[in-house]
Amino acid sequence: MNYMNQQPQPYAQQAYQHDGKSAETRNLKPGELSTGTTIMAIPFKNGVVLGADSRVSTGTYVANRVSDKVAQLHDHIWCCRSGSAADTQALTDYVRHYLSQLAIETGRVPTVKTAAHLMRRLCYENKDKLMAGVIIGGWDPVEKGSVYNIPLGGTCIKMPFALGGSGSTYIYGLVDSLYKEGMGEEETKLLVKKAISHAMARDGSSGGIIRTVVVTEAGNEREYIPGNELPFGP
Repeated sequence: MNYMNQQPQPYAQQAYQHDGKSAETRNLKPGELSTGTTIMAIPFKNGVVLGADSRVSTGTYVANRVSDKVAQLHDHIWCCRSGSAADTQALTDYVRHYLSQLAIETGRVPTVKTAAHLMRRLCYENKDKLMAGVIIGGWDPVEKGSVYNIPLGGTCIKMPFALGGSGSTYIYGLVDSLYKEGMGEEETKLLVKKAISHAMARDGSSGGIIRTVVVTEAGNEREYIPGNELPFGP
């Protein structure tokens, strides 16, 4: 056989053809959409600081750039939502309803632990139908400031601080290195803002603005940091 007469294949046919999918979306099932977020909560001496970015994405399309992912469940109990926006909105509505009923029936303020276990039960018993990862944080007379993490499977764990969402993987090292027990309110707020802004710079599914809530016995203080005033940029 004469190999000398064979014509080489055109380079364009041998070149890699991009399938239009990123590493983040390549393994999704047909019709399944990638969702992304960065949420976190850190307790301090007299309360808790909760924070989140504001980007809601459906695959590579940003459906909402100024979403509010920090939802109030009761007077001093808040929830950071990640996963499916529809699922987590339904869950927070249920827990808010149950907590208000409980407060009326018992005549007492519900604890953060009670809110977390209500959320855990809903997430765990419906885990095949839901895509929801939430962080419950707040202040109550029993535990003062506390944070509970409820990831996708429906486990409920009390934590010294909690991170969640696709952007959290980029900032675990940063938060581990900067977090200290017994931090003050201002120091905790600065850490939350710094960590979320770093995650937003690295994670394509996190972005927009940062929303924070400081929860203490005295009340709740909401704040937002616009995209052009973030402590760290890309």
